[in-house]
Amino acid sequence: MSNRFALLAIAGAMFACGAAPPPASAPTSSPPAPVSVADRCLAGASAPRTPRKDAPEQITVAHVLVRHRELKRAEGATRTRAEACLHAQKAREKLLAGADFSEVVAEYSDSGDATGGKLGSVSKSDLDETFASAAFALDVGELGHVVETPRGFHVIARSE
Repeated sequence: MSNRFALLAIAGAMFACGAAPPPASAPTSSPPAPVSVADRCLAGASAPRTPRKDAPEQITVAHVLVRHRELKRAEGATRTRAEACLHAQKAREKLLAGADFSEVVAEYSDSGDATGGKLGSVSKSDLDETFASAAFALDVGELGHVVETPRGFHVIARSE
C-alpha cells in the first residue's frame, strides 16, 4: 500500500471513531522570510546609538564614508543603498582584520583620501546628530559598526 493510501486509511479510521476532521481552511504557517545580509546590514546601520554619558566634550575620530545614489547629495555615487551598506561593512571587516586605516579609506571611501578619513578633534555640535551619537558612543581605540547618516554609510574609529 502506498503512503498516500495509508494516510487516507488512517484519516478514515479516525473519522469513523468520532474524531473531528481538520478545519477545511486550516491556516498553514509559512516559515519566516529569509533575511538577507543586506537587510541585516541596513537594519544595523539604522539602529539608534546612544552616546556615552561620560564622553568628553571633544573626541578624535576618522571614518570611511560610502555614498549611494539615493542620497540627496549622491555626488556621483552609483551604488544602491544596500550595496553601499555592504561596501561599508567590507571596509569594517578589513579594518577588524588589521588593515591600515588610510589604505582602507583609499580603497573603500567616497570622501576622498586626502585626509585618510581623519576628521580630527570634533565636538557633538560639529557633526550630524546620527554620526555624533555613533561616534560619542565609542570607547578610545574602538571601531564602530556601520552607521547610516544623510551623507551615506560610515565606519567610525575613535582614537582619542
